Amino acid sequence: MSSYYHDDNILARFFGKASNYTDIPTPLYKEYNVKKGLRNDDGTGVRIGLTRVSDVIGYEKDKDGDVIPCEGNLLYRGYSIRDLIMNRQGNFGFEETCFLLLFGFLPDETQFSEFKQSLAMRYELPENFLVNEVLRAPSKNLMNRLQVLTLALYNFDETPDETDVYQTLLKGINLIAKYPALGCYSYQAKMHDLHHGSLIIHYPRTDYSIAENILYMLRLDGRFSQREASLLDAILVIHADHGGGNNSTFTDVVIGSTGTDLYSAICGSVGSLKGPKHGGANISVSEMMNEVIERTQYYRDEEQIRSIVNDLLDKKMYDRSGLIYGFGHAVYTLSDPRAELLRTLCRQLAEEKGCMDKFEFYELFEKTVRDVVYRRKKKILPTNVDFYSGFAYNLLGIPEDLFTPLFAIARVSGWVAHNVENKLYDGRIMRPATKYVGEREEYIPMRER
Repeated sequence: MSSYYHDDNILARFFGKASNYTDIPTPLYKEYNVKKGLRNDDGTGVRIGLTRVSDVIGYEKDKDGDVIPCEGNLLYRGYSIRDLIMNRQGNFGFEETCFLLLFGFLPDETQFSEFKQSLAMRYELPENFLVNEVLRAPSKNLMNRLQVLTLALYNFDETPDETDVYQTLLKGINLIAKYPALGCYSYQAKMHDLHHGSLIIHYPRTDYSIAENILYMLRLDGRFSQREASLLDAILVIHADHGGGNNSTFTDVVIGSTGTDLYSAICGSVGSLKGPKHGGANISVSEMMNEVIERTQYYRDEEQIRSIVNDLLDKKMYDRSGLIYGFGHAVYTLSDPRAELLRTLCRQLAEEKGCMDKFEFYELFEKTVRDVVYRRKKKILPTNVDFYSGFAYNLLGIPEDLFTPLFAIARVSGWVAHNVENKLYDGRIMRPATKYVGEREEYIPMRER
């Protein structure tokens, strides 16, 4: 170990004496009406703002304010995610979604054509950026790399600190256009430098959609089917936004409210999305399912799967947390519309690829989890988007390293939309409060301690 850490044991002794770290009794939160995790007692989120960008519908409330479970829906500017997915223009559904989130209305053919051209002309990275910023400094984690590269783009912006609404919008569109290349090239650089893989760079094509370009840049031969591109395009649409209260969007708005540059705000959001309780959950699903598949070899024995589900709940499998990743959600109560859509789209691609045995195994696992949880806890546990997104990425041959970066590539559009909206209609620095519950102490000179 590096000598930089030679004092770890000393610091551990200091930390052992720092009893104040654990000296906040849980009852104090109720006494001072402090909401842990900014969540109310009924599980709903504390309202921290108003938005017209998107709405996450997971429950209703009766006249007494009690939560009533309902089928989930996700609205972008008032339009259902189901309608946006089912009425996409070829493989450019994500581009239309970006337009809707950023400008607040659906484009006509001319407006859409012009917007696609505006994105395409921004696909290319600045001169020497690929070599100097991406290839020469690969990272073990691609989300950390995206943060670094986002801040690096600050230096290639002639007016990076301009934060008025229009300039924020322009800089945001530039990031939306460049993030696919940043993610794909960061992966190629990592594979080449850390794993001695071949390095083949495909420059983005202006006639391709963002989904098509991602597959083109990732694959050595640059080839993909239309259904593959359609599935990835749908995933990008599904991940583009999820209300203003999710952690990474909240982070973006909090940072942006200080008046700092957009690059810093987006960098903070990427760091938030990396976390396993947020965007990184899709990797947990993939790892958990790999362990499940290792035990079953995709054999659809309901009793064996039921036993595995019970082992997961009883903390005998995977990370022994008692959690079954890919199920349950902070807002959705009966169903996650994104999971419902992905299940249908995955079935279509699985049929094309001859992988129906694997898809049907996932379906049976999903059914068994929900059944076991209901029997044991009398609780409906909806399948969430992460369960089928990992399966979708596997169908597309996308490596696990890129699961969460692809989430970020999609979510930049939502982050920018909320950043702009907050500048327009709020404008104040976000400054919540905490209640001090420690003791007052008299200072003791060092010689007397």
